[in-house]
Amino acid sequence: MKIATLADWFGLGLPEGIRASQRCGAEGVQLYAWNELNPYAISGGKLREIRRIAADCGQAITALCGELSEVAPGGHGLEIAAENQPKVEYLKRVLDLAADLGCSVVTTHIGVIPEDESNPRYEALLESCSLLGERAAGMGAWIAVETGPEPVARLCRFVDNCGKGLAVNYDPANLVMVTAEDEVQGVHTAGRRIVHTHTKDGLLHQYIGPETIYAIFAEGGIEALAGLPNYFSETPLGQGAVRWHAYLTALREVGYDGYLTIEREVSRDAAGDIRQAVDFLKEALEKA
Repeated sequence: MKIATLADWFGLGLPEGIRASQRCGAEGVQLYAWNELNPYAISGGKLREIRRIAADCGQAITALCGELSEVAPGGHGLEIAAENQPKVEYLKRVLDLAADLGCSVVTTHIGVIPEDESNPRYEALLESCSLLGERAAGMGAWIAVETGPEPVARLCRFVDNCGKGLAVNYDPANLVMVTAEDEVQGVHTAGRRIVHTHTKDGLLHQYIGPETIYAIFAEGGIEALAGLPNYFSETPLGQGAVRWHAYLTALREVGYDGYLTIEREVSRDAAGDIRQAVDFLKEALEKA
């Protein structure tokens, strides 16, 4: 397994974020497909610049992040059929952009997968994700759905129902903070479906259920979550409840050898926490 960062969280802009990833000792970088990397507006010159900087810095581009809330208001992902056409088109363009950058994984949040497969929201998710998965598979790529809004087993059933091209972006902290699910056992449940991971840590203080948490996020974004009572908190790596030795060992056991991409969403010093996380992971990998 290799260590990567999310360039945007350094708060320096895309080129400097890639350089900062190199300076802190990471081997790769995930990029947000928006702002400087907007698939609707990016120029060929900008693409060449990003490829050059990444190559000069020895940074593999591990994945692109498809941010659906930038396409249409609200964070319901692909749950609402009437809103999905522009979102599906956007993710298709992100897949094309990923290919231009030599990358085969696009991660995204699709919303909350209902338990009842006859629910209209489940049907909307299934239709859109099956279409995107078919497109991805034809390109030798993956649409990787992030863990957290539902139990891992339900996500895995959904991924299997969608067919080729759908996979899992595994975030253990989402499971610890929101779903209250065993982040180690979840690795064994997801197994080979895991094609990318986000490396984050956190604590659960009061369980209110992922449906409630993600509904608040859907309507108010990350700012609304920040204004919640102390239901959960994101922490620097090693200061939360993720059991890192057991988690990394489980990833090895299921054959995962991809990137551990550090994500630090809530911090006064995200860049400092990312640098600390790289050192923490290097030591943890030696022991796993």
